[in-house]
Amino acid sequence: MKKLFIVVAVAIFGLTACKKDFDCVCTVGGNSTTTTFPDAKKADAQDACDALSILSAIGGGTCELK
Repeated sequence: MKKLFIVVAVAIFGLTACKKDFDCVCTVGGNSTTTTFPDAKKADAQDACDALSILSAIGGGTCELK
């Protein structure tokens, strides 16, 4: 039974560690744009979206990772 729990835990971790497509939605002055980061880790996509957020903040906008 313990072996089954270990196998299931490893499988769940493996699925959550997979790379996915993330979208960074930026809104400036009522207009929104979406930038997609294909096959990225969440941390890498968040860093890139934060960089876009800094640029959009100059124009009074915001960005959010989805």
